[in-house]
Amino acid sequence: MNQVKQITKKLLQKQNIFLTGGAGVGKTTITREVISLFEEDAKKVAKLASTGMAATLIEGQTLHSFFDLGISSSIEELEQNAKLEPKNKTKKLISSMDLIVIDEISMVSDALLEMIKLRLEQANFKGAVLVVGDFLQLPPIVRGSSEVRFAFESPLWEVFEFLKFELTHIYRTDDKDFIKLLGFIREGFVDESVHNSLNEFIKPLPQDLSEFTFLFGKNHSTSMHNKKELENIDSDLFVKEAQIIKHSKSLSDAQVKRFMEDSRIESELSLKIGAPVLFTRNSWNYFNGERGVVVGIDATFVYVQKSDAKVVKLEAVAHTKYKWDERIKGGKKEMQEVEELSIYQFPIKLAFAITIHKSQGMSIEDLIIETNEIFAPSQFYVALSRSSNPKRLNLIAPSCQWYEIVFVNSKALGFVKEK
Repeated sequence: MNQVKQITKKLLQKQNIFLTGGAGVGKTTITREVISLFEEDAKKVAKLASTGMAATLIEGQTLHSFFDLGISSSIEELEQNAKLEPKNKTKKLISSMDLIVIDEISMVSDALLEMIKLRLEQANFKGAVLVVGDFLQLPPIVRGSSEVRFAFESPLWEVFEFLKFELTHIYRTDDKDFIKLLGFIREGFVDESVHNSLNEFIKPLPQDLSEFTFLFGKNHSTSMHNKKELENIDSDLFVKEAQIIKHSKSLSDAQVKRFMEDSRIESELSLKIGAPVLFTRNSWNYFNGERGVVVGIDATFVYVQKSDAKVVKLEAVAHTKYKWDERIKGGKKEMQEVEELSIYQFPIKLAFAITIHKSQGMSIEDLIIETNEIFAPSQFYVALSRSSNPKRLNLIAPSCQWYEIVFVNSKALGFVKEK
């Protein structure tokens, strides 16, 4: 809590902050607590991220939506798309904020950071900026064969004068040897010791695969494995359809579909009694990535038994898309965060398999990683760091050398190791 108070105090003093650290160190928890302190004090907070999936995890919106960037990926494209000068409404919105939070900063390119800085200047923004993330995890998404360029590669990164808060204590596991191994993998370092440590996780697969969650690199492999394993369960199939409520009539079906995909919401959730599931969010009686088994299904509820034998009675929960709009409050116009779209679905997904990308933020105890689908820098680190119990971790033997899987972006590594 002391760190939360320190960060909040600095932000209130208009000091921009870069909150960083590896996987499982509590970046999201601290970010949420900082946001809560600001909102409890009636201050306005823009909760933003570069992708819809990341934005959903902090119940916010995308950078492109908030800053009215359209489909532009650079200032030059803003000009080409006649969006260089923002609407007065956009300027008013930005200037009304006390704090702008940008989550998953590793996915923000240098060009996107420059567009953000432009909008802040155009709106005469007087608040603080909190950027959160680990540059040794997910990189910016690039078009075609374009080179990956990170936010820190822009000269404007220095202009923000971020004060760096680095979290180092890993909460996901207390296995000291595994924590040490994760540190090496995060930096893309492989020597004989790391090689031997990874080989120890290559074991015969358990006969009952339903006890474990497979992590795949590809959506197709995940879908096929889930479908096959669900068919092996001899009980009735129940399909829970997502309930969609549009609060804004201007929302198109394409926008709704994109929000569902970004937010990892199943339009049709196929379940059977006896099927293992993962919880996909945090609550008072379960956490994101925790495992359970479906023990009951009716028209309104799904009953999931956890490993401690406790049964959680689940109902569909709202995944909400927000936007800022000018509304009358206390007799005067004021920018308020309002609901644009609500989609109700049960906060679980089949636990047979999940993609590495969609496992972001999860702590998974019983894990099997398909190493032969690792294709991107830091992807193996993201997968390995999901494990909350290394004794229940299995690695499928790779068809190549470990150093071909354990690799990171050299620019990101250079930046992270700078003191």
